Amino acid sequence: MTLLRTNDLTAFYGDFQALFGIDVTIEQGETVAVIGSNGAGKTTFMRAVTGLLASNAEAVEFDGSPIGDKPANDIVKLGIALVPEGRKLFPSLSVEENLLIGNYGRRTGPWSLERIYGMFPILKERRNNPGTALSGGQQQMVAIGRALMSNPRLLLCDEISLGLAPIIIKDIYEAVPRIRDEGTTVLVVEQDINQALAVSDRIYCFQEGRVSLEGDPANLTNEQIKSAYFGM
Repeated sequence: MTLLRTNDLTAFYGDFQALFGIDVTIEQGETVAVIGSNGAGKTTFMRAVTGLLASNAEAVEFDGSPIGDKPANDIVKLGIALVPEGRKLFPSLSVEENLLIGNYGRRTGPWSLERIYGMFPILKERRNNPGTALSGGQQQMVAIGRALMSNPRLLLCDEISLGLAPIIIKDIYEAVPRIRDEGTTVLVVEQDINQALAVSDRIYCFQEGRVSLEGDPANLTNEQIKSAYFGM
């Protein structure tokens, strides 16, 4: 079943056009990766899907219904959650308070504080610490947990490996199959091509605001990916 579909999606920042006719389809239960270099339009795509950037209603469909013109708070209640690039934790709140904010929509589902603490035990140990007093990897765990607390049907993760050590990236990405096993579809945006290929069922490559490649990682050659990524 198709969970998310974008139809000729465009996006603008004032007079600057950042996305040009993006067509992306995500089936329920998949892990899909969007790869591309800086400025390719990956984060803009995430912002458009989550209502942080306005688009036409029909340009974004979720579970068969147009949502492109809905504000972000309504989209969260429908079951789409974003782990933003840079984590964006609230510095005045503790780890636990940052997590609890994710549940403001009161959607029912498998994720609770205890389930988040079970997946990331270090967060339970430090639940009373300020969220921004943790290491970068632990802050990323808080950001993922906060998004999961909304019990989303679709989890969007924007550059969750950015600036982290390889061993921490491995720990964080090991959570992705566990999240999917709970019935959550996952969309990840990554500059790290190898990480994206390892975790995803399908990938899309963006280049200068357009889709330059789409397919199953197992069926794509390194040359195809390199050409789509770098425009060579």
